[in-house]
Amino acid sequence: MTLIFVYNANAGIAAGIIDSIHKTLSPATYACDLCTITYGSIRMNPKWKAWLRAQPFESMFYHRPDFRATYPDVQVDLPAVLVTRDGSLETLVAATEFKDAASVDQLIALIESRLP
Repeated sequence: MTLIFVYNANAGIAAGIIDSIHKTLSPATYACDLCTITYGSIRMNPKWKAWLRAQPFESMFYHRPDFRATYPDVQVDLPAVLVTRDGSLETLVAATEFKDAASVDQLIALIESRLP
């Protein structure tokens, strides 16, 4: 089993700087709730990082363009948390559900409630 975290954002230093500014100045219009929950202005939330390290399964991370290039046939709204099970890709946390998981603790609880 592999968890796949897909950010609704572009990759790279310039994109990261722009995203940090956008999250700070206009958080209500920022398009990546996964980024908002798991990252501060500059770095990954320490609680999130510790949780990821403690998991017995592999985690993969994609930004929007990389995910679309790797999985061109997968149509899913972003951000999303996906899981591979027995060779298939399933949505674990859909884009609309991030509004209900507004903190790292809530996101972790949501993910854990859906894992086998």
